[in-house]
Amino acid sequence: MSEKKLDVICLGAAVVDIPLRPVSRDMFDIESYPVDKIAMTVGGDAMNEATIISRLGFKTGIIACIGDDAAGQFILRSCKKDNIDVEGIKIDPNIDTSMNIGLVTEDGERTFVTNRNGSLWKENIEHVDFEKMKQAKILSLASIFNCPLLDGKALVEIFKVAKAEGMTITADMIKPRLGETLDDIKEALSYVDYFFPNFDEACLMTGETDEAKVADVLYNCGVKNVVMKIGKRGCYIRNADGAMIVPACKGVTAIDTIGAGDNFASGFISAILQGKNIRECGVYANCTAAISVQHTGATSGVQNKEMVEEMLAKYHRDYIL
Repeated sequence: MSEKKLDVICLGAAVVDIPLRPVSRDMFDIESYPVDKIAMTVGGDAMNEATIISRLGFKTGIIACIGDDAAGQFILRSCKKDNIDVEGIKIDPNIDTSMNIGLVTEDGERTFVTNRNGSLWKENIEHVDFEKMKQAKILSLASIFNCPLLDGKALVEIFKVAKAEGMTITADMIKPRLGETLDDIKEALSYVDYFFPNFDEACLMTGETDEAKVADVLYNCGVKNVVMKIGKRGCYIRNADGAMIVPACKGVTAIDTIGAGDNFASGFISAILQGKNIRECGVYANCTAAISVQHTGATSGVQNKEMVEEMLAKYHRDYIL
């Protein structure tokens, strides 16, 4: 492990986000709708994670697919700025880099307008640089189902290679895009060391609605540590030692939840690399996400490790840990 060139390699989507905030559901009734700010930012699960983990002080790379276009160049420039290794990014001239319009309400909820013909939808196992992947200690599959062509079968192939290299595997997920079920990813999950679904996604996958039962179903798929995000309450962790809830940060007002889950995963992975125990990893992840939701966009909140350390110190004071 000590001979690895990278601490983490993030596999998944690298896109351009254009968040619009605040919007309301009646926006189409207004001829010219004013928002506070319109700006391009990098986005996509893998891009978000790689950006935050790198800012937290770890050697980070990304495996993704982009087009040979202005949006793709914007992503590459952002990676350079944040010291992200881009050797694993494949530039495919036959596709467009995906761009997402993020519509964010006043209370921080959001939806995306996406391009179904963009790189996020076209990325597949042929875009995965296995030799680059092997250079890292941790493989983060940034979101199961986000790139639909990286299906359960492809993930098993990828994860087998990662495990043969002694890598730790983490994975997040989103709601299935094409009606996939738990059975479609069950074998892939058996390779995962840390799994980061949110509660709603996990309920949909398992058919259960009780936290303990939901976590048990996922744990019984072979996941070593189920780390389920439960919103304002924090996270629910289930592993061989049992279950625990790690409470969320106190006094946080969310203005934008875009990328909150990616920031949570980034914080957790960074804590693993710091040698923290699993509860401490949950606390660190909660603190990282808490910073994120107080800013617009997925990567505009956490700028460095010191910000998370300050939030962590407040967390310890609030809970007298």
